[in-house]
Amino acid sequence: MGTASGDDDRHVMHQGGVNLSARRPFSEALRSGLAETFFPDDPFRGFGALPPKERAWGALKYFVPALEWVPQYGFDKFKFDLLAGITIASLAIPQGISYARLANLPPIIGLYSSFVPPLLYAVFGSSNNLAVGTVAAASLLLASIIEDAVSPEDNPELYLHLFYTSAFFTGIFQTALGVFRLGLIVDFLSRSTITGFMGGTAMIIIMQQLKGLLGMKHFTSKTDLISVVGSIFKYRHEKKKMPHLFWVSAIAPFMVVIIGGVFDFLVHGDEHGIPIVGDLKKGINPISISQLRFESKHVGIVVKAGLLSGILALAEGIAVGRSLAMIKNEQIDGNKEMIAFGMMNIVGSFTSCYLTTGPFSKSAVNFDAGCKTPMSNVVMSVCILLVLLFLAPLFKYTPLVALSSIIVVAMIGLIKVKEFIRLYRVDKFDFCICMVAFVGVVFFTMVIGLSASVGLSVLRALLYVARPATVKLGNITGTEVFRDVKQYPHAKSVPNILVLQLGSPIYFVNAGYLRERILRWVEDEEHICKGHGQDLECLVLDLGGVTSIDNTGIGMLGEVHKGLDRKGITIALANPRLQVTEKLVVSGYIKDTIGEESVFLTITDAIASCRYGLRRFRGKEGCSEV
Repeated sequence: MGTASGDDDRHVMHQGGVNLSARRPFSEALRSGLAETFFPDDPFRGFGALPPKERAWGALKYFVPALEWVPQYGFDKFKFDLLAGITIASLAIPQGISYARLANLPPIIGLYSSFVPPLLYAVFGSSNNLAVGTVAAASLLLASIIEDAVSPEDNPELYLHLFYTSAFFTGIFQTALGVFRLGLIVDFLSRSTITGFMGGTAMIIIMQQLKGLLGMKHFTSKTDLISVVGSIFKYRHEKKKMPHLFWVSAIAPFMVVIIGGVFDFLVHGDEHGIPIVGDLKKGINPISISQLRFESKHVGIVVKAGLLSGILALAEGIAVGRSLAMIKNEQIDGNKEMIAFGMMNIVGSFTSCYLTTGPFSKSAVNFDAGCKTPMSNVVMSVCILLVLLFLAPLFKYTPLVALSSIIVVAMIGLIKVKEFIRLYRVDKFDFCICMVAFVGVVFFTMVIGLSASVGLSVLRALLYVARPATVKLGNITGTEVFRDVKQYPHAKSVPNILVLQLGSPIYFVNAGYLRERILRWVEDEEHICKGHGQDLECLVLDLGGVTSIDNTGIGMLGEVHKGLDRKGITIALANPRLQVTEKLVVSGYIKDTIGEESVFLTITDAIASCRYGLRRFRGKEGCSEV
């Protein structure tokens, strides 16, 4: 009668147990895995039920977001976009000229790059807040790479053509990432890396502007701190006492350019040694497709420049777009943004533009000015068009010290000291990643700083995979909840039973570590049990956090089972996922090694079964002794 009651309890306990018969065909599993990897947002859901024409129109709207917002566009939104567009145009003019000078390009190229790309972004971009233009960090990064092959002083024409070509490769790379939905590559640039890199870049850009601020004619083209300081001492005899125009930069950058230009014109500053921008010819962007250079001796350097600057531009643009979208509770599609940036740079390389993205400063101004749609970029582009057609020559007298002051003030905001302190408090490893980027950029080169920081980030990710956490779980009194005993010291261990939680995929890189870690947990628990005059009888593995397992991982579980079986310790699995149970069943681990009766939905069920097995085993021992 007691046996029947026990069998009934066991039958009830296994009702609704783990479904071990669930199997997916390989094609379905592959399709599901690819969809989760490349289409986590499932952008085409619901398309299957639509007629062919509506399906095609929906796909077209996905790739051309302007088709979604233009039909609903009205004057109520345009008045906000008009104000925002004019505002960011007033910022784009001085920044465009300044950043072109930073890259050692003709100043007019900066204005060209603020005309065509914004029009393309308005069509293909998905962010309502992003304002398109050139950026200081990418400008300096491109210059530092291309100057290794061609000098802007010795061969300015080839130097400019290589900038166009690098923008072309940047566009191809960015478009390919968007089309093939490989945005996960950009995720390797962590926020800590970007913070340190941008801070270090701001430092070296500020140092580079000492040439303009001090009125020096000669200066190093290198970006590291030692070279810049050495150059200041080497050419210190060229320093001139400049007008106090730098302090005017506290007002709007556009006003700095206007006031500086008028001041220089009235006092004939160029005749008194004040460097100016020089002639800016009127007219829209000339076609530059014939100027792209694909010669073997240059293609390596432009591909390198295009890829590195492209990744940096994507990381900055998408991060800025997402940050501003969150404030408005909006969503942007990272893959659409990649396609938009790619189209901007491909067409831009054909129309005398160099690399463009969504800079933080300009996008923040666009957001604060109340933009509603990407139409603000169109308004900015129209303003730049008017400048190119009618007003460009008026900027001839802009003093370089004014442009340098604009850049310095813009860069100071990128050195986020508070963020450095926050990272140190929150995560010391993230702080190290940030500082590696910062120090690498300041004391070595931008490429070294970025590469070292990314490498350290990847190493950290690999360490998390190779050395995953395993924790011992205890029961919260009065509940069926089990939690980490270190985090919840009042959680009680279960007598004779060890409950461990594995919280990561089990692969070949971590299988050996997990085997040793599990066996060490078992040894420690055996000592604890013996101290209480008991024996460890059962090990429960909570697999709820194990998203996948490979053949080496299955072999590791088999080895653990053999080792514990020799000690008389049984193994139970709790809450394994579908991807895990499929492989454990096919491999024979469940059926031939531990048995289907050792797999449970919850930890509570597993512990109840272990206790039942212990009572039954002890009952048999008692009968045999009698």
